Amino acid sequence: MRLPSSSTADRPTFEDRSPGISLPRYVAGPLVQVARRLLLATGVMALAVVLVYLDRRGYHDNHDSEVSFTDVLYYVTVSLSTTGYGDIVPASDGARLLTTFCITPLRVAFLIILVGTTLEVLTERTRDQWRLAYWRKHLRDHTVIVGFGTKGRSAAETLISGGLNQDQIVVVDPDAQVVESANALGFAGVVGDATRSDVLVRARADRARQVVIATQRDDTAVLVALTARQLSKHIRIVASVREQENVPLLRQSGADAVITSASAVGRLLGLSMMSPSSGAVMEDLIQHGKGLSLKERPVTNEEAGGSPRDCADLVVSVIRGHRLLPYDDPDVATLELTDRLVVIHRVTPEEEHQIARRAQDRGPGSWRIPRR
Repeated sequence: MRLPSSSTADRPTFEDRSPGISLPRYVAGPLVQVARRLLLATGVMALAVVLVYLDRRGYHDNHDSEVSFTDVLYYVTVSLSTTGYGDIVPASDGARLLTTFCITPLRVAFLIILVGTTLEVLTERTRDQWRLAYWRKHLRDHTVIVGFGTKGRSAAETLISGGLNQDQIVVVDPDAQVVESANALGFAGVVGDATRSDVLVRARADRARQVVIATQRDDTAVLVALTARQLSKHIRIVASVREQENVPLLRQSGADAVITSASAVGRLLGLSMMSPSSGAVMEDLIQHGKGLSLKERPVTNEEAGGSPRDCADLVVSVIRGHRLLPYDDPDVATLELTDRLVVIHRVTPEEEHQIARRAQDRGPGSWRIPRR
């Protein structure tokens, strides 16, 4: 049994900061909003300075009777902030009209910008904290995907095409940029090392229905499986490994199903060489939502009491209790209502349209909080 060598230099560390939770959203961050509003406030002040400076002869300075550019800047500052010391005042009719119809609206706009910024930032922060607390409290029976590379993305796409909602998938990855890309696709994400129990707890793996382990290293997959199984005895764990000899180790670590990625690809390559048509059929079967598709479903009332051969779909296997039996096994010659069937199902145009429609709606979500 062989595992890749592991060293601390090859694995990310998170001692300096706690891993964060990131939910998808479109809204810009508070710093961006503040910077944007500060630019607007500066623009309002600059416009007021220009207007007053052009009509500076209509203003009177009680100190030296001369209104310089510094005096104009000072007057605009105290006027827009509603301080109004009264040492510089509009003296001419034109200056008073300018103050009435230009400076006063600019003062109102300036106050709206500043007060609006404070209220918006506080409201956004409160809303984010409330939504994060709501998410933590109500998230359950979801799917945690550990590792969002090619395998993790493909697993997420298959789950969504199979009817799972985006808000029922949480991505865990040590790379913050990868989690941001998951946010862009509409998934919640947790930045951190999934071999640590506190990271999986942040993803609520203790209340999840299943965990998909799609890490790049087999030793990492083993540790993640052990950690997830420690958090929950009932969670379903599906893991991917590169080496076939590590499959028993993953199963001993708590994985319910283990997929050998390298071997599976090699078998498909060999099958495509020996029988190109068979390889094309297998490729069609593993692509959910098009052509032929493997599907697990319950036995219907019409099918109960009949033979697997009488079903509308092509039955491959029958799940009875905890046993997976082939369709021609004598024990499943008569189907029971509590059985489940693994069938080859022809995807109808209506189903393809629904899947394509869900894919179009799978853009970035309308809700998001920044990584904490």
